[in-house]
Amino acid sequence: MSADGSSADQRKYKGVRRRRWGKWVTEIRVPGTEGRLWLGSYSTPEAAAVAHDIAFYCLRRPSSLTALNFPSMLPPHVNSNMSPKSVQKAASDAGMAVDAQMILVDSPMNDEIKANTNDGSSCGGGSWERSEGRERETLSISIEDYL
Repeated sequence: MSADGSSADQRKYKGVRRRRWGKWVTEIRVPGTEGRLWLGSYSTPEAAAVAHDIAFYCLRRPSSLTALNFPSMLPPHVNSNMSPKSVQKAASDAGMAVDAQMILVDSPMNDEIKANTNDGSSCGGGSWERSEGRERETLSISIEDYL
């Protein structure tokens, strides 16, 4: 354990920090100004990292995607013509979508859902299934749903 109480093997994402009470937060400087753009507070570091990636890409339009935490999760329709307020909303919404997806994947309810599926297969690809009698219900959450 390091001095701040976090595990040494815990991955640190760019632009993400952890509050003492356990929430993960992110913000980014707006180019050409002294101001910072608050991107949100999240339950998971991955959600904060995705929010930071979207804001970083929209505000700075890097020539290489290596500066991003999750370059493969960048939606194809984000652009650099957005106002800082629009960037803030898009980043926050994407982070919340990832948070919701991560919470669903890790929740005890998900274990119950997996146990109740007819074929016993695990859920993948950001969706989960619940079996009630003969009906099967699917919920799929994507970052693009929030942009």
